Amino acid sequence: MTFIDSHCHFDFAEFDTERVQLMVQCQQLGIETLIVPGVTLAQSHSLISFSQQYSCVRICMGLHPYFMAEHIDDHLAKLSELALQYRTQLVAIGECGIDRSIENIEKQTQIFEHHIDLANQLELPLIVHHRQSHDLIAQSLKRCKPKYGGVIHAFSGSLQQAQYYIKQGFKLGVGGVITYQRAQKTRSVVAQIAPQHLLLETDAPAMPLAGFQGQINTPLQLPLVFEQLCQLKQITTPYKAGFQKQLYNSCSELFRI
Repeated sequence: MTFIDSHCHFDFAEFDTERVQLMVQCQQLGIETLIVPGVTLAQSHSLISFSQQYSCVRICMGLHPYFMAEHIDDHLAKLSELALQYRTQLVAIGECGIDRSIENIEKQTQIFEHHIDLANQLELPLIVHHRQSHDLIAQSLKRCKPKYGGVIHAFSGSLQQAQYYIKQGFKLGVGGVITYQRAQKTRSVVAQIAPQHLLLETDAPAMPLAGFQGQINTPLQLPLVFEQLCQLKQITTPYKAGFQKQLYNSCSELFRI
C-alpha cells in the first residue's frame, strides 16, 4: 500500500537531525509523498530549495494564523508574487485560516480571504486551519468562494459542518485526533464520511497519536492513522487495500500529484 501525508511540516527544526533517515523509512512504509504547507513568508520562500533537496516533498505557500505577529502589511503582496513566480512547484495555497484563540480576527479574515483569491487565481486548492471558527470560515467562503476546493486540516466539527465543507468542494483532513477515545464526536463524524472526501495526515511534528503523547510526531505514524480509520469504518483486512487506494486517489486528485 502507498500513502500520501497530506499535511506534514517536514521542514521544521524538530527533524533536522533525522530527516534523511525518516525519508528512507517513509519510503519503506509506502509513504511516498509529503505535502508540506507554508506558514510564514520566509518559510514559504525556503520551501522552494527544500523541495529540491527531497524528491518526496510537495510544497504549498501560506501565512498561518499562529504567526500573526510576523505577518506585516506587505507580506500578502510578497506572498502573491512568490506564489506566482513558483506556481509550477506548488500543489496548494496555505496553511491559512482563522483561529479564535489568536487575536485580531479582522486581520486574520483579511489574510484568509486573500489566500482564497490567490488560490483561485493560481487554480490551486487551499489548506485551511480552523479553531473554534467554523462559522467565521463559512462567512469568508460565502464572500469569497474557492473555485478549486481544498482540505479542512485536522477537521473536528459536526456532521453538519462536514457536509457543508464537502458541498463547498473541500475534503476533510484526518489525523491523530481519531486515535483518542475521548474524541468521540470527531470519530463518529469521520466514520460516516465517504472515503473520497477524506485525506490522511499527521501534522508532524505536532498532534502525536494516542500512546505517543509527549513525543515528536513523524510521518511514520501515517499507517497507524490509516489503521484507526479502518477500525472506525469497520474496514476488514480483505478490503483495506481498496479503501487505502480510495484515500490515495482522493489526495492525489486534489493536489494533482
